[in-house]
Amino acid sequence: MKITVENLVCFDVHAASRALDAVYRRVLGELGLTYPQYLVMMVLWEREPVTVKELGVRLRLDSGTLSPLLKRLEAAGLVRRERSTEDERSVLVRLTDEGGRLGQRACDVPARIFEAAGLAPVEVLDLQRTLRRLVASLDESVR
Repeated sequence: MKITVENLVCFDVHAASRALDAVYRRVLGELGLTYPQYLVMMVLWEREPVTVKELGVRLRLDSGTLSPLLKRLEAAGLVRRERSTEDERSVLVRLTDEGGRLGQRACDVPARIFEAAGLAPVEVLDLQRTLRRLVASLDESVR
C-alpha cells in the first residue's frame, strides 16, 4: 500500500481534532470562551481550588501556555489566582461568582458536542477507550 496523508492515523486524529475545534468554537463562542479556557473552567467546575501545577498536569499544558490563559480568564472576571497560605510557591485558582454562574450556562455544551459528533453512545465510549490507549502508549514510547 502506498503511504499517503489520508492513510496516516495521525492525520485522522488531526482532522478529527480540527473538526471538533470548529464545533467547540461555535458553541463556546456563545459563552465567550475558547476551547482551552473551557477545559480550565471544566476542571474548576468539578473541584476548586486547584493549583496551577495541578491544572497543567491534568490538562497537559505547560506553564507558558497556562499562564496567559489564566490571565485572560482572570481579566474576564471568571477566575482569581492567589498564593497558597500553606505553600507560598503554589498558586491556587478559584472561580469567581461569575465563573460559577457561567458553569450553569455551559451545562449543555457536552450534549451539543455529542449531538454534532453523530455517534452512538457506545461508539463514543469505544473511541474514548481507543484514544486513551493510544495516548498512554505514545506517552510510554517517549519516556
